[in-house]
Amino acid sequence: MGRCARRNGHCGRCERELPFDFTMAFQPIVDLQRRRVHAYEALVRGPAGEPASQILDQVTEALLYRFDQACRVRAIEQASALGMQESLSINFLPNAVYEPEACIQATLAVSKRVGWPLDRLIFEVVESERIQDHAHLSAIITAYRRMGFRVALDDFGTGHANLDVLTSQRPDKLKIDRQLVMGCDADPRRQALLQALIGLARPLAIRLVAEGVETAAEARWLHAAGITLQQGYYFAHPALDALAEDVEARLAAVLDAPAPHQDVPLRVAGAFS
Repeated sequence: MGRCARRNGHCGRCERELPFDFTMAFQPIVDLQRRRVHAYEALVRGPAGEPASQILDQVTEALLYRFDQACRVRAIEQASALGMQESLSINFLPNAVYEPEACIQATLAVSKRVGWPLDRLIFEVVESERIQDHAHLSAIITAYRRMGFRVALDDFGTGHANLDVLTSQRPDKLKIDRQLVMGCDADPRRQALLQALIGLARPLAIRLVAEGVETAAEARWLHAAGITLQQGYYFAHPALDALAEDVEARLAAVLDAPAPHQDVPLRVAGAFS
């Protein structure tokens, strides 16, 4: 890591304006055990709803730190303005954090200004960023938890977010990548892998979140297996500067249907609700 650029309460890397505009879309993470929205993830979009890739393509190395800070501030401001009562999940770039206590100051300031409780913030480690310094990430997670935040590892099971990360990190949540979730209701191999993750997460006191749930059948199988926190297009697409509607009907369609047959006994079912 380089040297922190914060001096006299100001950061030379993060406080100037970005040369482009962006906004946030919000996608719910549902809790099937409690039949409600558990949290919302803030996702970057262009001002007119352009995909995240069009914004991220403009983020140069020189703009990385400003963009990371701006995303946090924008997400909290918009969530507050929408009257969100659930937790807010924000992606963050561990390689854009020099000193956790210094680089969190903008987040603390906006939270105080809009009255957002710190214990309703979840920071997701972005999977696309290779973790270059595990000790540094551990320091970030420790500092964030001490401040009352929770931390999740995104897209677990693919790319950079793999088992080796858990040898040194202690996240609160693992978000299981869509590649493991896709068609899990009818795929014994995926079922075996997901059951192994359930068995892994329990003794580590980590909650699992299934990402990319796109069918009621996937949602039912995951729920029966004990993965009750879920996110995906089946429940709601990301809504531009808005909160999801009619999630309750989707939850009812899953929960009020007969549970799928499980070929392998799941002795840990319900352990992560």
